[in-house]
Amino acid sequence: MKKINLFLLAIIFIFNSCKKTDDDDPNIIRLETDLEISDFIWKGLNQYYYWQESVVNLSDSKTENESDYAYYLSQNSNPESFFNSLKHPDDRFSWIVDDYIELENMLQGIDTSDGMEFGLYVECNDQNIFGFVRYVSKNSDAESKGVKRGMLFSEINGSRLTRENYRDLLYNNDNNTYTIKFSELSYNETNQCANIIPGQESITLVKSRIVKDPIHISKVIESEGKKIAYLMYNQFVGVVESENKDYNSELNDVFANFLSNGVEELVIDLRYNPGGRISTSINLASMITGQFNNQVFAKETWNSKLMDYWNENNPESLLNKFTNKLDNDQSISSLNLNRVFVLTSARTASASELLINGLDPYIDVIHIGDFTVGKNQGSITVYDYINDSRDKNPNHMYAMQPIVLKIGNVAGYTDFPDGLEPDIFIKESLSNPGVLGDYNEPLLKIAIDQINGNYSSIFSSENYKEIAKPDEDFLQRIIVEDKIIE
Repeated sequence: MKKINLFLLAIIFIFNSCKKTDDDDPNIIRLETDLEISDFIWKGLNQYYYWQESVVNLSDSKTENESDYAYYLSQNSNPESFFNSLKHPDDRFSWIVDDYIELENMLQGIDTSDGMEFGLYVECNDQNIFGFVRYVSKNSDAESKGVKRGMLFSEINGSRLTRENYRDLLYNNDNNTYTIKFSELSYNETNQCANIIPGQESITLVKSRIVKDPIHISKVIESEGKKIAYLMYNQFVGVVESENKDYNSELNDVFANFLSNGVEELVIDLRYNPGGRISTSINLASMITGQFNNQVFAKETWNSKLMDYWNENNPESLLNKFTNKLDNDQSISSLNLNRVFVLTSARTASASELLINGLDPYIDVIHIGDFTVGKNQGSITVYDYINDSRDKNPNHMYAMQPIVLKIGNVAGYTDFPDGLEPDIFIKESLSNPGVLGDYNEPLLKIAIDQINGNYSSIFSSENYKEIAKPDEDFLQRIIVEDKIIE
């Protein structure tokens, strides 16, 4: 993982408050006290933000007059509103948090959760909402209570889910215990929508701190004399020191097992993978291949300030290359494949898309599923450091996750705002979701049939209307950082 050196850190990470030059100027006094969060936001975005030059209020000239700058900040004292006011219209993915510890945990797969990962859909009346369980996290309360993929629910604590109340019922952080009622699905073929039949079974789930294993399933499937490796990978996570986990090494162990089993084909399931570290995407790409060591996997473009810095000091740092070793110097177990099958959904984003796009110029990538999110950009976590020892400001816990770079493959392809288009387009079926990792699970079955040369078994999929989570929650779960500066 690329790290910005200490010289650059000294320039761009230390956001000291401006010094008072006029004892009678109340604007400057305020800048040193209650405007420090706004000061941190502006200076961080001014230095890092990918679209900095295109946002008028992020112009370098803004700080030429200290008093005017302080007055400007005083008009924008709400951190979230101020941050959003500085975003470029094309920016779908930058966000700010008021608790960087929660942010750090989320980026490492640590969450307060019952372990039931679900999507939300609208019924035919366009008002009622129901949930579909996509999968259940290991070692979670939902797993212990028998929640399974494909289960549907429509009531929380006795209240029917609707467009008006689903946010409060499902995402109320003050309540870690809630009761769900399971339901049955009736699909309206004429209108291509769902009607829900409320069931009788209820279950009470309890949220607690869980550490989500990004390697959800790994197995070898034998079909028609072929050995096919299957990996469901749900987040590009590296080393998590708090849990004494090296997920890069664990992923490498999975590929060592594939290698020892003599696998001939590989299916990577990224349906629920929102992204993660660029370095882990490179590692996975190198495990899939191996024959392209030290060749360019992806190229980065930052704003002009940082491009000038990289080009002058270390232009190679803008190139992400295939590798044969992990950061701990462990040799990568590579399959040396010339093709790979990738399963996706409308939730596949960021480093997942980078894996597909980065591999495409080198090997045959057969993309099966839905269009991906369309995030060809990377972000970093920006803290309010107060000195060159990188101590965080004790007066607040705000941190930002702004988009800072655009990333493309070796051929220069970067623009897919509507997502990467699948070779075989199919959405998941809510009425026939199948068991993840099972030979007959619909999307996996298509991949296996393609491997075996059976091209006729393309499943039809229903056209359900999915709704997003609340913006702030949706962003924090689907857009995970691509690069962390440590």
